[in-house]
Amino acid sequence: MKARLEVIRGSGNVFRDLNLPDADILQLKAILATEIIKVLNTQGLSVRAAQRLTGFAAADFSRIRNADLARFTVDRLMTMINKLGSRIEVAVKVKRPASRSRQALPLAEV
Repeated sequence: MKARLEVIRGSGNVFRDLNLPDADILQLKAILATEIIKVLNTQGLSVRAAQRLTGFAAADFSRIRNADLARFTVDRLMTMINKLGSRIEVAVKVKRPASRSRQALPLAEV
């Protein structure tokens, strides 16, 4: 007899689904690291070649390849991508909780 599995739709952010703190930052770092790895692979760059090109330590690129992102900030990862010759476009979309009612903010008197 086969056991039935419950299927749950994820939020689109695995870190949020795992209830990790700073889930949005962790996902953004993972996305940026993925882009760095894509550039390294596309250009056929070793970690040493990436070091020469960007000035960042070869160990940093090794950490990124191993998804060890704890030492990296978002802006550092973005700088690495830029130094590898790619550009980043960031779009911010703010979603407010549905239960929160919208209230007009008072305008400051001039």
